[in-house]
Amino acid sequence: MRFSCLQENLAKGLATVGRAVATRSTLPVLSNILLATEEGRLKLSATNLEVGINCWIGAKVEEDGATTIPARLLADFVNSLPPERIEVQLITRTQTLSLKCANYEANVKGIDAQEFPIIMTLGDDMTVNLEPQALREMINQVAFAAALDESRPVLTGVLAELSGSRLTMAAADGFRLSVRSSDLAAAAPESVSVIIPARALQEVARVSAEEENPIRMSVASNRSQVFFHMTNIDVVSQLVDGNFPDYKQIIPKSHSTRTVVDSVALLQAIKIASYFARDSANIVRLRITPGEAGSGGRLTVMANSAELGDNVTEMGAEVEGAAIEIAFNAKYLLDVFSVISAPKVALETSNPQSPGVIRPVGDDRFIHVIMPMHIAR
Repeated sequence: MRFSCLQENLAKGLATVGRAVATRSTLPVLSNILLATEEGRLKLSATNLEVGINCWIGAKVEEDGATTIPARLLADFVNSLPPERIEVQLITRTQTLSLKCANYEANVKGIDAQEFPIIMTLGDDMTVNLEPQALREMINQVAFAAALDESRPVLTGVLAELSGSRLTMAAADGFRLSVRSSDLAAAAPESVSVIIPARALQEVARVSAEEENPIRMSVASNRSQVFFHMTNIDVVSQLVDGNFPDYKQIIPKSHSTRTVVDSVALLQAIKIASYFARDSANIVRLRITPGEAGSGGRLTVMANSAELGDNVTEMGAEVEGAAIEIAFNAKYLLDVFSVISAPKVALETSNPQSPGVIRPVGDDRFIHVIMPMHIAR
């Protein structure tokens, strides 16, 4: 194998696939990145057997071939080189990769490409086209609510439901639920419901940052893998096996108080309150007071620490219904308000023991349910 490419292109490609490299694995080859020439371009691949990423970059290929090279060493070396052309040659007999750039030179020992797992490619599976910006927004508004604890694997994933010309994603960790839907340009060939690992979707959002063309999402016919195809990048992920809880049952059907407030002001108030809540179980209290005789209502955000002090922020709000004081985990509030771009947000509550529902005003595609915290009176 012999090729040359620009340092910045190789560095970018290595960064794209690098997050899929296995950090702790009994198979040494999984700590490597596959370099292979393919149709006059260089293909980079990495996998941890759950998520695989392929990336193609422009290269001048003089001789075809393939090998796998330790990911961390290769990335560190390439990132340290000047922005010039890199000459690369593989000595097949010893599986040693020779790299030359300006006055820098290195020989890196690799492992035969035959030992690298095959990453699935796009087949005749169930496929839909997704707008990149809409998909990234959906992932950002849902994936954060997935569980990090592996004790219930289905909750570490995001439920993706395709029905007609609508895609709905939902994630829950037992304390909160995030649901986001989006319309597709064309109807899905069939209705599908799969659980995609949240980490895989976050990788899709990351590597598609510059993608402008529609992203093709394909679900394997045996429902074991999902595939995201972009212009120069493919992401493949195993699907989570199991049944996702019926999230529609978790969403409260009614509320006794609805509070509409400026989302930027509320995010800022919660951020400040969270500093005081750190030492008191992360509890932030919201006191909602309806207006009297035509005056506007109030929302008061409070947090206090026995050792550090307290914080109170008041803001105007449109309040419909009864007064209420309810407490939430500051981190969960910050997580959800950080992904809402609408200027105003609505909080629907029933009583201090029932879940609160958060919705962007004027956008019915997103809904977030958050469990309250119990506080001693």
